This record gives sequence, C-alpha cells and structure tokens, in this order.
Amino acid sequence: MNAAVERIVVQATPQEKQAIVEKARQLNMTVSELMRNGATEYAPADADLVELAKAAQASAERSIAMIDETTRLVAASNARIAAMEAKARAEREQRANPPHRRRTL
Repeated sequence: MNAAVERIVVQATPQEKQAIVEKARQLNMTVSELMRNGATEYAPADADLVELAKAAQASAERSIAMIDETTRLVAASNARIAAMEAKARAEREQRANPPHRRRTL
C-alpha cells in the first residue's frame, strides 16, 4: 500500500472533532484511518432506498404469484366441491324418486 502523502482538510466543530477522535480511539484506529474508511464505505441514502425499493418490488411480485396460485387452487377446490355436491344431490333425488318398475303378472 502506498504511503498517504496527500492532505485533506475537514472542518468540524470542536464537539464533532472530539466525537471523531473518540470514535477512532474506540475502534483502535487513527483519525486518518477512520476518515478514509468512512469515506470509502459511505453509500448515499438514495442507494439504500433504491435497494430497498428493489427488494420491495421483488417481494410484491412473489406475493402476487402466490396469490395467483392460491386463487387457482381455491377455484379447483371449489370445482371439486361443486361436483361432489351435484353428485350427492343427484343421489338424494334418485333415492327420493326411485325409477318405477313394471309389474309383471
């Protein structure tokens, strides 16, 4: 790694400077390391929102697909139930009105 030779001046209030120095101390880093790492790893909030929106869109698409599949399964189940009810109705009617038999003499 090349030695750092360029200087970047960052203006901060005394309170901000103290917070930065304390953060670097807690992380066992120099202030320069902390500032370089922070700047390198920084991702704007808009990028986070774009990723969140993409994840939400993918989730919505999966949900829609599951709703469509569930609707298809419910329709198939309703058709089976209707067929069973029709069969049971026909059997009840057949029992209630048996076919007439001819009497033989």
